[in-house]
Amino acid sequence: MGKGFYISKPLGFVLFGLGAGAVLTIFALSVVYVQEKRKNEVNARDGTRIVTTAAPHRTSAPSNEAWDKYRLPDALLPEYYNVTLWPRLVPDEEGMYIFTGKSGVVFTCLKETNLILIHSNELNFTLTSEMHHAKLTGLGGTSAPAILETWFQTQTQFMVIQLKRKLQVGKSYWLYTEFHGELSDNLGGFYRSEYTENDVKKVVATTQMQPTAARNVFPCFDEPSMKAVFHLTLLHPPGTVALSNGMELGTKSFTIDNQEVLQTRFEPTEKMSTYLLAFVVSEFTNIRSPPEANILIRIWGRREAIESCQGDYALNVTFPILKYLENYYNTTYPLSKSDQIALPDFAAGAMENWGLVTYRELSLFYDPKVSSNEDKEWVVTVITHELAHMWFGNLVTMRWWNDLWLNEGFASYVSYLAADYVEPTWNIKDLMVQQQVQKAFDVDSLVSSHPLSSREDEVITPDQIDQLFDTITYSKVFIMCQKQLEITLLSSNYLHEYAYSNTVYTDLWKKLQEVNSSIQLPASINEIMNRWILQMGFPVVTIDTRTGSITQQHFLIHPEAVVDKPSDYNYEWFVPITWLKSGSNMGQHWLLTKTASYEPMKTDTDWLLANLNVTGYYRVNYDPQNWERLLTQLNSDHKVIPVLNRGQIIDDAFNLARADIINITLALRTTKYLYEEKEYIPWESAVRNLEYFFLMFDRTEVYGPLKAQPLFDHFKDITSNWTQKPPRYMDQYNQINAVSMACKTGVKGCSELTRMWYRQWMKNPDTNPYGKFEFSDSVQASSSLSRYLEYSIDPNLIRKQDITYAIVYIADNVIGQPLVWDFVRANWDFDDGSFFSGGLINGITKKFSTEFELQQLQRFKEDIAASSFTFDMQAIERAIEQTKANIKWISENKAQVMNWLIEQSD
Repeated sequence: MGKGFYISKPLGFVLFGLGAGAVLTIFALSVVYVQEKRKNEVNARDGTRIVTTAAPHRTSAPSNEAWDKYRLPDALLPEYYNVTLWPRLVPDEEGMYIFTGKSGVVFTCLKETNLILIHSNELNFTLTSEMHHAKLTGLGGTSAPAILETWFQTQTQFMVIQLKRKLQVGKSYWLYTEFHGELSDNLGGFYRSEYTENDVKKVVATTQMQPTAARNVFPCFDEPSMKAVFHLTLLHPPGTVALSNGMELGTKSFTIDNQEVLQTRFEPTEKMSTYLLAFVVSEFTNIRSPPEANILIRIWGRREAIESCQGDYALNVTFPILKYLENYYNTTYPLSKSDQIALPDFAAGAMENWGLVTYRELSLFYDPKVSSNEDKEWVVTVITHELAHMWFGNLVTMRWWNDLWLNEGFASYVSYLAADYVEPTWNIKDLMVQQQVQKAFDVDSLVSSHPLSSREDEVITPDQIDQLFDTITYSKVFIMCQKQLEITLLSSNYLHEYAYSNTVYTDLWKKLQEVNSSIQLPASINEIMNRWILQMGFPVVTIDTRTGSITQQHFLIHPEAVVDKPSDYNYEWFVPITWLKSGSNMGQHWLLTKTASYEPMKTDTDWLLANLNVTGYYRVNYDPQNWERLLTQLNSDHKVIPVLNRGQIIDDAFNLARADIINITLALRTTKYLYEEKEYIPWESAVRNLEYFFLMFDRTEVYGPLKAQPLFDHFKDITSNWTQKPPRYMDQYNQINAVSMACKTGVKGCSELTRMWYRQWMKNPDTNPYGKFEFSDSVQASSSLSRYLEYSIDPNLIRKQDITYAIVYIADNVIGQPLVWDFVRANWDFDDGSFFSGGLINGITKKFSTEFELQQLQRFKEDIAASSFTFDMQAIERAIEQTKANIKWISENKAQVMNWLIEQSD
């Protein structure tokens, strides 16, 4: 799964001349001295031999030297690591949490070189007896060249070891280091998580290596293609348990400097990438699968949570998920155990570490007393996503991060299949369209979008890699691959041929072509799919039923935006168009050019519906006459049109209107039939799209035409006057829409109902873990929200992982939104900006629709660009683009919308 993003602070002031510069230089040197003194003292306390921990750190201008390039040279290949780590779960006398470590790596020389480059970042090294920061030994009778010089290249995060002579091709060597680092609370690398149990503070040492943080824990060849076997040993305090990717081989106790320490060794890992390595030291407990199960499954977490059965649901679904995936992939689960652990502090939703999957508590724990259906669904889909990675991502891994979608896109798709298997009554596969396809549409319709797969040389730095963990990577491609081409990996040899290895996307196309050669396709899989992954965006297909003409064009939500990203395919896709005519006649046609003609789609009387059951990644527009026939059918007998397409018609219409392709009143008319609609998917599509109107106008009148009374009454009836749950899972979701829309549109009895529920909830401590929070007026509300914003960046009050959610939630409040915008602009450099993410920017700026707000955004972008910090600038670019589109949309549509709403209320 995804991970966090980090930025740094801008240089806000100019130094006042050479005198001030001299003073600052003296101050900086004194700081360095104190820091180095502390480092020496820390190592001395560990009983290690210290000469100095300082080593040259170089930051140079771009050059042709290997150490100034971000990618590793291809001269060395790791085979296995021996790593021993000792995290301290109590601070030293200076309040610092540290870990110490020893690491050795065996590597083979593939090309002659007198240079060893190995990733290392924010680690401090102990000098060897040869007065170097590493020791090199030859294996198998090979003599190792002496080390000439060692230094650290800060920008590219390398330990650079220059040798007096070249390594021999085909020979293996052992590189050994001793080091220490900080066990910080930054949620990356080897970090600490804290919680309170029985009024006692507990500290957990845990990891998050993806994508480039393994180098913060020990020196390693930190690229996904540099797979190796890891032998790990952890030292930890008595009363704690240590976990890692492999099964524990045994734990023994011994004493170091009068301090009792436990040592746990683990079985070697499978051959895998560095970003999948994980280990945890904690006082957690677990529940586990019965002895007769052929895979040991353990759910770990805080004792209180485990003993209150919050891990039971995860344990119950994990084994059937694994068995389903074994069958789906036609490949046995390759490990002996599957540990899943819930962490109090975790930046991502979860992480697919092989054999030790780490989760936020909300992503693994389900408490029937306080958790909702949505919480339960989140747990099962996150678990299925992470376990899907055990094969697609862990067993077979992308060669480089530019193909991250090979890991994440397929895991996203398979998560719905596996979740549907373990919860068959939920019909969860239908949610894929709204939760994945439409989510991808929103981002992919902007010119600031990006192709699924870029060239390797376009994704080099850690920041560029971070930016790939986005909606496009997770949600776009494999729905097309699986549904449009009607192909499956089930019978392919892809996983078997590339097991424990790395691939590029063309390897996948090759294997799919081999096993699906009998499918009638208009071109090779490579030619079809490259058009979808090597260029950003997607098409809108326009069908003219009067002539049978079909056209495609690149769909942009802001039609006047300029696309400055060229495409080799000229934004032309091979589009599989599935269609239904008047409820009975159906077919499929491939659109291979910008414009074509297809006689079976020509009609004067029948309605025609394209993208049947939303199996294609494209939007659909029609001639005015066919739009009218579709609206007539919806208003007369909507059930003739499949439920997924009823939601699609609404979503397509509103987005086509926002792109100035159809009139806004046509989009609004697609909601009129909802008077008779009871299904969740069409209602959710309407609510989601009308929310844009609410954002732009801040007026509830936009909900007028929905006439929510019938839906409210329907749920009142099927729940026996709100005393029972709706019978179907999707109905339980839609009940939320029914009550929400009824209250917004003033349905009688709705406000009284929700007040009654609220009073009941507040009185029940089993279902309400929160205190009461009231506002008496807008002034008090503003003051309280401002105070809560200050709380949001206090880690003692709001966990770092939740900062974005807290701030965005405040921004959703009309009073809170301007407060949040001012707050973020003043504090975006908080804690090196670790809370400053694309999701935060989107949540704050989604209401922006004035020239003044656009100017503020542009100035904000300039401030960040002028700083020395790095950040996902695409998020700000998207916000600027969306704000421009909002301004234009309001100027062109506000009068029409209000006039139409007035007409409907008459």
